[in-house]
Amino acid sequence: MRWYANVREVGGGDTTVVLAHGYGSNQALWDKLVPTLSRRNRVILFDWGFTGGGGGAEHQEEAEEGRYTFGKFADDLIALLDDKGVRGAVLVGHSMSAMAACIASVRRPDLVTHLVLLCASPRYINSPEEGYVGGFERAGIEGMLDAMSSDFGAWVKGFVPNAVGDPASIPPVEASFLAMHPGVALEVARMIFLGDQRGVLGAVTTPCTIVQVAGDFAAPPSVAEYMKRRMTAAAAADVVVIDSVGHFPQLVAPQQLLDVLESVLRRRVGGGGEGEHGAAGEPVAEVPEADGGIDIMA
Repeated sequence: MRWYANVREVGGGDTTVVLAHGYGSNQALWDKLVPTLSRRNRVILFDWGFTGGGGGAEHQEEAEEGRYTFGKFADDLIALLDDKGVRGAVLVGHSMSAMAACIASVRRPDLVTHLVLLCASPRYINSPEEGYVGGFERAGIEGMLDAMSSDFGAWVKGFVPNAVGDPASIPPVEASFLAMHPGVALEVARMIFLGDQRGVLGAVTTPCTIVQVAGDFAAPPSVAEYMKRRMTAAAAADVVVIDSVGHFPQLVAPQQLLDVLESVLRRRVGGGGEGEHGAAGEPVAEVPEADGGIDIMA
């Protein structure tokens, strides 16, 4: 059983852009970007199964602890791209999907020619002994998970405004969070907030653009700089900081994000990047997944 559903294709062209949403959201949160991106590109969107309308009944029932892992989400990204005949895509992963995209690119480098890692974080919990600042103390994360468990609706009402940062954009995000089954939402959040995916960064060879928002309390720009330093094998790793607020720039700062994406697409075409049906590279050995996780917000 795959964890993606409602696959949709828009536009057409030599380049395929895959938009993978994150925790608590769905493909509708890309709507402000799709008209522009689809003018010259084939755009593929989908819903992860944990969304209210994205998958079978298995995702709308209580989830057993440890069921969700980044590795499984990565495998389903691979399956989706294979099913659509995609090679050499520009893969845009938001939040949790950014780290799943990294793992997918390592396991199948033929599928992706450029990663756009949007509001990504490989680890949310601080590790002072390693000099790593993820933004949260473990006690704070445990308290958040307890709040989700006791009253999911109340937690959403308090969490989403902080995550979004823009009052006008709160309603669609709040609605998509509330569409999740509380038990599933808790287990996916547990995977994200308690997980540690830092180990995969050094294995990524695909060129990357790491896009953070200056006022994102969940994934601050310092995390982007850490990711860049760790991506020593990547053909390129650039950091772009959008001057905005919140964890959802596709809603709050769509034009700024479009500018970044169109710059990536222009460079890819100008650099003679392989088209979607270019020669397939050899899949590499599976990279062991770090401590399971999925991205905290969207």
